[in-house]
Order: sequence, then structure tokens, then C-alpha cells
Amino acid sequence: MEFAEIPKDVLPGLSVLTVTGNVELTLENYRGILEYTGELVRVQVKGGQLKVTGEHLMISYYTNDEMKMTGWIRDIEYHCSE
Repeated sequence: MEFAEIPKDVLPGLSVLTVTGNVELTLENYRGILEYTGELVRVQVKGGQLKVTGEHLMISYYTNDEMKMTGWIRDIEYHCSE
């Protein structure tokens, strides 16, 4: 099985999501935090929203363009607005 990999510099501004198991999520190129509780994190990204649900969710750190969430991640949903 072959996977096509698109270089990050070809699609500037798109979010990059890195998930480690079901306990850690790193998001690059996000636009803003819309909602944040221990069970739900909603984030604005280019072209839509990212919705993460789980238990004991915590934003470990964030900068203007990167954030890390930890906790027990149950679901990750992307809601396209375009």
C-alpha cells in the first residue's frame, strides 16, 4: 500500500494534526479556541472547526499557531465550513 504525502509548504495555512494514541493531540496552524471544557475542545481552523471530545481534556500549552491537548481523547471531528 502506498501513501501520498503532500509537503506542508505546498498547502500553506492548513492545520496539521498529530495524534499520539488516544492521550495526546498537537495542532499546528489553528485560528482560535472556541470552547474549552474537560469534555470538549472546539477550535477554529482554516475552512472549519475541529471538535475533540473525551475526558479530563486539558490544553497543556498553546502559542499563536500551535497547541497541545492531553487527556483521554474519545472522538476527533472536523466540521467543514466551505
